Amino acid sequence: MMPELPDICAYIRALRSRLIGESLDRIRICSPFLLRTVEPPTTSFETKIVRDIIRLGKRIVIEFDDELYLVLHLMISGRLVWSEQPVLGRPGGKNCLAVLSFSSGALVFIESGTKKRAALHCVIGRNELAKHDAGGLDPLHASKEEFESALILENRTLKRALTNPRTLSGIGNAYSDEILHAARLSPIRLTSSLSEIEMIRLYSATVTTLTFWREKLRHYFGGRFPKPTEITAFRPEFAVHGKFGIPCPVCQMPVQRIRYAENETNYCAKCQNEGRLLADRALSRILKNDWPKTVEEMVGD
Repeated sequence: MMPELPDICAYIRALRSRLIGESLDRIRICSPFLLRTVEPPTTSFETKIVRDIIRLGKRIVIEFDDELYLVLHLMISGRLVWSEQPVLGRPGGKNCLAVLSFSSGALVFIESGTKKRAALHCVIGRNELAKHDAGGLDPLHASKEEFESALILENRTLKRALTNPRTLSGIGNAYSDEILHAARLSPIRLTSSLSEIEMIRLYSATVTTLTFWREKLRHYFGGRFPKPTEITAFRPEFAVHGKFGIPCPVCQMPVQRIRYAENETNYCAKCQNEGRLLADRALSRILKNDWPKTVEEMVGD
């Protein structure tokens, strides 16, 4: 799962308390797949002071003196590890992508799996930094009118609109499922089909869900640095995401899913789609007429 807004905020809080005001001693790149830019060179960041750490969509930006920026994109499997001791060698073996050594400790960038998708960009100047911003609206700082305008700009399904980084910033597969369940809306509804009341519900659910999880993670981690396994899409308190077959906490009917490519959408048919099942591309094609149309047919009620 790609870390989303609440998870990125957790990383940023942990990094700010450890890095702001610290100077970078060295950047050690351990994987040739990580570094995506060569100008400015990594050596230009050495001895520079960290001035701020910000979120840019699902990216973490470390800001240094002289308008120098390190842009970290964790992608699916990238995670950060903090060590208060100097790091020698390649911690974590082949999973280690880079080590940023500071006077206060070391920030280790790791990525599990064989698909090396995580990225590190070295950037100079605010204009160049802006090129890494997909342009999506920050859902926690947008008015209801701004939110609605962004969503209806293109007629897409609600699932796609929420997760499109050019529409909204920081929402991915996990939190879009939770938002749509809270809003009681089907993931395949089109943005143009929402009534005013439904749009208000969606806006409220987006702000409430993201704020709740941002604050919950803040309290959970406290002052410690998140462990890699704690940045996850599968939290026990989630209502539907990752809960296929488990009773919905609202109506107790089993949570359903739609699979596509490497992702899946989880939803409650009763709460979000008037009891109707959404067609799963794989199973419904195989079963055809035997594919149940309602959740009651599926559970035999």
